[in-house]
Amino acid sequence: MKRIGIIICARYRDCGGGKCFRALRERRGAFSIYPAGESVEIIGYSTCGGCPGGNVEHVPEEMKKNGAEVIHLATGLVVGYPPCPYIRQFKTFIETAYGLPVVVGTHPIPQKYMNAHKRLPFWREGDMKELAGPLLNEDPEIMAAYN
Repeated sequence: MKRIGIIICARYRDCGGGKCFRALRERRGAFSIYPAGESVEIIGYSTCGGCPGGNVEHVPEEMKKNGAEVIHLATGLVVGYPPCPYIRQFKTFIETAYGLPVVVGTHPIPQKYMNAHKRLPFWREGDMKELAGPLLNEDPEIMAAYN
């Protein structure tokens, strides 16, 4: 069984997690890295704490104590406007301080966000492909289904 912690952007602190949990069930977006037959358990779901991410210092430790084997930084950190400027720092800090691998992304990027972000000069697909590759490899029909 794979035990997962999810950290979302504080701008979306009221998010119920529906797209993330749906994507996990369907093994879409960044959750496509887990085989369909592998059991998974969400052991924690929290916000970053707001810029510059104060919860990132403590929440992964709690998640690890509760069995987390990997932390996912939610898709909202990638496609919110503006995209989180701290994603790389969060990933590096969590992996270094807690020894937990970090995956950038959860649910597929909704197609409407992809369309808008591709037009933004600061959001180059090459940069994001390195950071959040599985999110960019999703079929456009699936992305549209997450609008």
